[in-house]
Amino acid sequence: MDWDRGIRKFAKGRVYPDGRVVLYNENEILASVRRPRTTWAQGEHIRLDRVEQVIDVRYLSLREREHLKDLHAQGLSIRKIASQLGRAPSTISRELQRNTTGRGHYLPHTAHRLSVKRRFRPKTVKLTVPGPLRDYVAAKLEKRWSPEQIAHRIRKDHPDETEMRVCAETIYQAIYVHAKGELKRELAASLRRGRRRRKTRKTAEQRTPRFVDEIVPISQRPPEVDDRVLPGHWEGDLIAGTQNRLAVATLVERNTRYVVLGHLPGDHGAESVRESLVQALHPLPAQLRRSLTWDQGSEMAEHKAFTVATEMDVYFCDPGSPWQRGTNENTNGLLRQYLPKGADLRQFTSEQLAVIAEELNGRPRKSLGWDT
Repeated sequence: MDWDRGIRKFAKGRVYPDGRVVLYNENEILASVRRPRTTWAQGEHIRLDRVEQVIDVRYLSLREREHLKDLHAQGLSIRKIASQLGRAPSTISRELQRNTTGRGHYLPHTAHRLSVKRRFRPKTVKLTVPGPLRDYVAAKLEKRWSPEQIAHRIRKDHPDETEMRVCAETIYQAIYVHAKGELKRELAASLRRGRRRRKTRKTAEQRTPRFVDEIVPISQRPPEVDDRVLPGHWEGDLIAGTQNRLAVATLVERNTRYVVLGHLPGDHGAESVRESLVQALHPLPAQLRRSLTWDQGSEMAEHKAFTVATEMDVYFCDPGSPWQRGTNENTNGLLRQYLPKGADLRQFTSEQLAVIAEELNGRPRKSLGWDT
């Protein structure tokens, strides 16, 4: 109708035949520019950024759908189309069944928009709904179980109840994404690290040798230690408290993951660490005292005297290689839930450390088939 009346349009307004110029509202122009473009599929609009987004190569792209239309129009069979597109015949068959119109036409752009619409998955998160599943997860988090331990143990505790199923990522998502306010702080405090948001790992600093006596490097450790077949091979380290004044010696057996904590009430010098380790390992039978792997910290300067007292060979990791005693590093991370960084370790007695070790040894372990 405007064209019949001789009206010409441009981006900011229109020009009438008599020369009169009418400009549009600048706010409306800006709003229209900023407003995301939409397209229509079965009476509903879908944002074009979603339509143009490439999710994964396993999904048909718009270019593949256009090629599919051309091949289908040529009368090729489904298997020949699938061969040319490098797709499974079932993929082509489902695509044509879903998106062919009543008149027998396949419209690639409409098919692509409909596929985007079908991708939407609005659903309620499991752990936001009160019920036995949420109560189970909350109870185990209070016992300081990890989400992975909860996800696997719940299958053993409720083998026939399919509704009692949850994966570790769902638990993390419920804490990091869906939990808010006081609930988020409470749930995040139950996690190993106590973080309220996810954090990437950082590399450790290089460490220099601190020994005068000759040490035995980990490269000379017997192969049976790496096999984790025979018990009695241990890994150890120190957990330091506030301002690195006090510490606790941590020992973990490589085969059974059994944890023993050494009390250091005074200092964590070489003599104190030696006496604490000897006292912690002395009650064990000789079959469970074969070797000890430690990092190159100065607290193990008395390693020769320790070997004489316990008849255990001591092997030292390479500088800056904590992954060579990864079992102990993982255990120290678990113990930080009980002995947080910056805590005053003077408040922990030897009896309290024994209770902490007993509780940690009572947790189900993935490496042990979720047994304790």
